[in-house]
Amino acid sequence: MTGKRMSTPVTPEELQELARAAIEHAVRLGAEQAEAGISLERGLSVTVRLGEIETLERQQDRALGITVYVGGRKGSASTADLSHAALREAVAKACSIASHTAADEFAGLADAALMARDIPDLNLCHPWEISAEEAAALAKRCEAAALACDTRLTNSEGASVHSGAGVRVYANSHGFCAATPSSYHSLSCVVLGSNAEGMERDYWYTADRDWRNLEDAELVGLEAAKRTLRRLGAGRMATGPSAVVFAPEVARGLFGHLIAAIRGTSQYRRSSFLLDAIGEQVFPEWLQIDEQPLLPGAVGSAAYDNEGVATRERQLIRHGCLQGYVLSSYSARKLGMTTTGNAGGIHNLLVHPSAGTQPELLARMGTGLLITDLMGQGVNMVTGDYSRGAAGFRIENGEIAAPVSEITIAGNLRDMFRGIIATGSDVDTRGVIRCGSVLMERMMVAGS
Repeated sequence: MTGKRMSTPVTPEELQELARAAIEHAVRLGAEQAEAGISLERGLSVTVRLGEIETLERQQDRALGITVYVGGRKGSASTADLSHAALREAVAKACSIASHTAADEFAGLADAALMARDIPDLNLCHPWEISAEEAAALAKRCEAAALACDTRLTNSEGASVHSGAGVRVYANSHGFCAATPSSYHSLSCVVLGSNAEGMERDYWYTADRDWRNLEDAELVGLEAAKRTLRRLGAGRMATGPSAVVFAPEVARGLFGHLIAAIRGTSQYRRSSFLLDAIGEQVFPEWLQIDEQPLLPGAVGSAAYDNEGVATRERQLIRHGCLQGYVLSSYSARKLGMTTTGNAGGIHNLLVHPSAGTQPELLARMGTGLLITDLMGQGVNMVTGDYSRGAAGFRIENGEIAAPVSEITIAGNLRDMFRGIIATGSDVDTRGVIRCGSVLMERMMVAGS
């Protein structure tokens, strides 16, 4: 690295140059391996409540992190100052820390042969040049549409607009260096309704990497209003076993528990209800789950993981059987396996539909419970025991009969997974886990 002076880097090319300089300096100081990550992000968040601006935040974050490996010893340091002087200081601190840590035979970069070579443009960055005034006006329209829907909608927790964009750079001493610009935008609304029987709240939101794909503000407000109104008059439900349909926005949590159970750290720590489960029948034979990291414009898309390893499409669940774990290079070495390109998490997990829309699943269920909201953290990842507060709707003759709240649903995730009867076509694409409604054969419901 030269000693020339330069302005704070802002372009992807300048950030890559800085990352390479950090790696070069680490090697000069004795690092056998080194990796550097740089992020530069800016955003705007505006929340309006009852027609007035409640919060307005502008965000501009920058960070550089450097990790070095010397004789199996690891040292890391970070700084928010992207000057060359701060870079040299951070690298020196990382090397100093490494000299005081214990050696770990599994530490180090991912194998050089696994680095991404051809990095496609996945259409992830669509900056939104929206002013604070324009964002506030959009949020006001959203909230106003919700509150004007019905006189029973008496209050609001606000409507919010968020817009963020930035670039992340990763480089390592294998010669890998890449920059990924990305963006994420959202519009949300939360309203409260009341009647003689009490008060309820609900919400709706739209989110996408491209702001042009967001739902209209009025439609978001109207959906939030509709969802709140249908919850008014919620009561309890009789205690006992019941068939259950999970709405898409809560169903993805079920598959989030699957990922937590098959993550490499859970496996090598022996803290999973799916220990050593590769090849095991986890779901019904018809169920398939794929990881699709290269979907253009999707929230979870990435051509490489946090270690520079090329991502690839794979079947995680085939014919109901678990095909592999979710591994970084470290967890893979601990398990005697190869990284799956999941350092940093999964990339677009798709639960393939087996049936139609949510109304069709309700008709198929006949009598049971539609769950639209879950509360609490009652999931034991070691045993698979599951118990959470819930709210939703009692279903009779395939139709919504009445709203219910203050109930608890319980089961064991192993039984719940095997008891899935159908997955719906109403796939929610707003998150990393993409799934529709899920019809489950039976759970225990604790109510009145």
